[in-house]
Amino acid sequence: MEQVLFYIFAGMILVFSVLTVTSRRILRAAVYLLFVLVAAAALFFLMQFEFLAAVQLTLYAGGIIVLIIFSVMLTSHVSEKLEPVKFGKAAFAFAASAAGAALTVYTLLSYPFPEVSAAEIDTSMKRIGSELLGYQANGYALPFEVISILLLAGMLGVIIIAKRSEK
Repeated sequence: MEQVLFYIFAGMILVFSVLTVTSRRILRAAVYLLFVLVAAAALFFLMQFEFLAAVQLTLYAGGIIVLIIFSVMLTSHVSEKLEPVKFGKAAFAFAASAAGAALTVYTLLSYPFPEVSAAEIDTSMKRIGSELLGYQANGYALPFEVISILLLAGMLGVIIIAKRSEK
C-alpha cells in the first residue's frame, strides 16, 4: 500500500508541477503549486518524517501560498491570461530541463551509495528542538539569525527604494 501511495503522490507532484509552469492563469498556477507542496508533505508523512511534513504544510503550503494568492489578488486581474510562451523559449526550457534530468540521472547512477551501518538517530521532538535552538556544531540558531538579518536588510532596502521620491 505504501508503494501505491508513493506513486500516487509522485504522480500528483509531476502533473501539478507541469500544470504550475504551463498555466496561463496566475491564480490557477498558485493553486497548482499548492497541490504540489501538499503532495510533497504527504510524501514526508509517508516516510514518517512528521516534523518535515508539518513544516512543509505550515510554512510552504500555508504561509507562502497565502502570500502568493493575496499578492496576485491585490496586484493583477485574476481573470487576465498571461501571454503564451514563444516557441524559442519553450524549446530552450525543454532543453534545459532535459539536460538537468540527464545530469541528475547520470549522477544518481554513477554515485556508489555505501551501506550505512550506523545506529539510528534520535528524532524525538526534544532532540530536534534542542538542535534547532542550539549554537553547537549541529545547532541551527546562528544560521537562522544570519538569514533573519539578511532578510531584514533586504526588506529595508526595498522599503527605501519604494519610498524614494523622484526629483
